[in-house]
Amino acid sequence: MTYSVAVSGASGYAGGEILRILAAHPDVEIRTVTAHSNAGQPLTAHQPHLRSLAHLTLADTTPDVLAGHDIVFLALPHGQSGQFTDALGDVPLVIDAGADHRLESVADWDAFYGGDFHEPWVYGVPELPVAGSKQRTRLAGASRIAAPGCNASTVSLSLAPGVAAGVIDPSDIVSVLAVGPSGAGRSLKTNLLASEILGTANPYAVGGSHRHIPEIAQALRGAGAQGAIRISFTPVLVPMARGILATSTAPIAGDVTDTQIRDAWEAAYGDETFVQLLPSGQFPRTADVLGANTALMGLAIDRNARRVVVVTAVDNLVKGTAGAAVQSMNIALGLPEGTGLTVNGVAP
Repeated sequence: MTYSVAVSGASGYAGGEILRILAAHPDVEIRTVTAHSNAGQPLTAHQPHLRSLAHLTLADTTPDVLAGHDIVFLALPHGQSGQFTDALGDVPLVIDAGADHRLESVADWDAFYGGDFHEPWVYGVPELPVAGSKQRTRLAGASRIAAPGCNASTVSLSLAPGVAAGVIDPSDIVSVLAVGPSGAGRSLKTNLLASEILGTANPYAVGGSHRHIPEIAQALRGAGAQGAIRISFTPVLVPMARGILATSTAPIAGDVTDTQIRDAWEAAYGDETFVQLLPSGQFPRTADVLGANTALMGLAIDRNARRVVVVTAVDNLVKGTAGAAVQSMNIALGLPEGTGLTVNGVAP
């Protein structure tokens, strides 16, 4: 069976990456691409690298245009996807790459986003440990999926095995992330101009204000965290178009051994294709995952500080967003999970 697909927000970075991946997917046909201010223009005027889709023209993003497909991807700014939920009720599978359907808590939504709250959908991080299982079991057969925030899923995947196994204390998590500016979207912003970010590293959303914090806490609660979850989360813009390198640390819980700690991550990801724990003493680079749907992870145990250190690299537009969305789509449809996705990065 070939599934018909519509992608909204197709002129943006997330929408473009979803299209790039789907263009090589054997089980889908991209029939419709939509935009807002860019409607009426050829897709390749905004995504010139997508040569196989040069026949497509951007249509208006309206429910009527998006309806009538088997699958709809919503790659819209935060706060704009929710308006389509009811209007697309007859679409068998809708996947939201924005934040509108990620959070379960109304209070968290009000504190970090504001505006209308929309019902939470199944979270699209298949490898995430949850209640003795993995999130993929909840994705099987799902009709509504919330793709993750790229920073949030990176940190959650980094720490959830330790939380699930009880070998780290989630009440004192510190995460510092080097991130590429494509994660902020394609709209023109002064702080993202090349002259503002080349040759410098710029922290932002410092002091607990980043919107991905409640998403991380929600994922860690799902992994089994008991009591308070406290996260000091500091992202830093660095001059690379794509990528996240997240260094996350948490206290060692109780008297667990180094072997027990590493075993927790080995047990969680030893059989996973797209989340890979590197051998002891090795740590990833963002260059290693460029263009890949892979999270590479290095683990260290700092006994002097009594903390576990996890360094994880992802491509924020692939494993962080579009790749996670397509991987979740595959699971929901009962297709092989890795269809259309690659573990191989691009080098140099």
